[in-house]
Amino acid sequence: MTAVRIVEHALASLVDQLDPDTVAWRDVTDLWRAYEGIARLAANAQTLLAARVEDTGDWKRAGARSAADHLAQLGGTSPGVARRALDTSKDVADVPRLADAMRKGTVSPAQAEAIAPAAAADPSATDRLLDLAATTNVRELRDECLRTKVKADPDPDATHERIRRNRNMRTSEDAEGAWRLSARGTADAGARFEAGLAPLVDAMFDKARAEGRNEPREAYAFDALMSLIDRDEPADAKKRSPKARYTALLHIDLEALVRGHVEGEETCELPGFGPIPVRVARDLLGASILKLVITKGVDVMNVTHLGRGATAAQRIALLWSKPKCANEACSSMFVQIDHRDPWAATHHTKLESLDPLCPHDHDLKTNHGWSLVDGKGRRAFVAPEDPRHPRNRPPP
Repeated sequence: MTAVRIVEHALASLVDQLDPDTVAWRDVTDLWRAYEGIARLAANAQTLLAARVEDTGDWKRAGARSAADHLAQLGGTSPGVARRALDTSKDVADVPRLADAMRKGTVSPAQAEAIAPAAAADPSATDRLLDLAATTNVRELRDECLRTKVKADPDPDATHERIRRNRNMRTSEDAEGAWRLSARGTADAGARFEAGLAPLVDAMFDKARAEGRNEPREAYAFDALMSLIDRDEPADAKKRSPKARYTALLHIDLEALVRGHVEGEETCELPGFGPIPVRVARDLLGASILKLVITKGVDVMNVTHLGRGATAAQRIALLWSKPKCANEACSSMFVQIDHRDPWAATHHTKLESLDPLCPHDHDLKTNHGWSLVDGKGRRAFVAPEDPRHPRNRPPP
């Protein structure tokens, strides 16, 4: 305890003397990283201690409603953040490899929070998830941890029903007084919501373009949501609306669909929303229009299309195989299809030569010279001066 207090006082002295404006530009990023390392270690230590704090019963003597509320008050954070740290602390107790990584600072609190429940459900996946944490972003890590946890779930139907039963929508205000909305429900409900809102968002985009306005898609999504309350749908929104309840892309192994549950490395999920039980997938197949892409379907891998845009089959296959931005540092699901080699030079469109890029990265590639490094799939996206940029390759 004494050693920790000495470090605390030494750090307090350093921060007290910190004047950001006097730090040289060449040093400021490294200094930020050093403080990030300190903050990471301290936060990991707090997480490791959280379950022990609950065990002491101090929160009861303090009159708190729960240990999470007590930790939130002590740390000046929200009960939700404290509750997640407490849950992680309990899971880590059964995953010593993760606890060791937290002590070394090789994982951040957010990474530990994602890995802990998945590793507790399937301890054999711990090393794989820790390796993934070192090479990808937090959103990608969370997606893989969710898949791992779902595959280890002995009763996915019961979990799906529990999520449905505990569905909720909450509103709050942020530090600026802005209204915030959050909702939680099953993955198929999320897919239904997104698909139902999409035509309204497109209509809002068209309306803004006609008026000479250029705003982020998120702004149009908010306007589309409010139009449902105001009953003020743009005139062409109805033309865009699908006739069926909703359209979604289902990624499922054919064997799992026939069997009724997934096994091993099989998948059953709505890309962008998360895994679902096979029972729910079967219900969706009977109740909605689904573009079901399976390996025994249309051969789009070897088709050469002479038009500039991808065919419908190619687009579906691209959504199935590459649902996210090809930039490995980006997790956006809102993507545009980019030709790896300019169509003006090739005059054909092949699936293997297409990459999904979010609008931001697509603009960087088209107008500012950025590029994906050589290869396929999700990979590094680099600036023109980066030695990995294709134009900087040494001659053969």
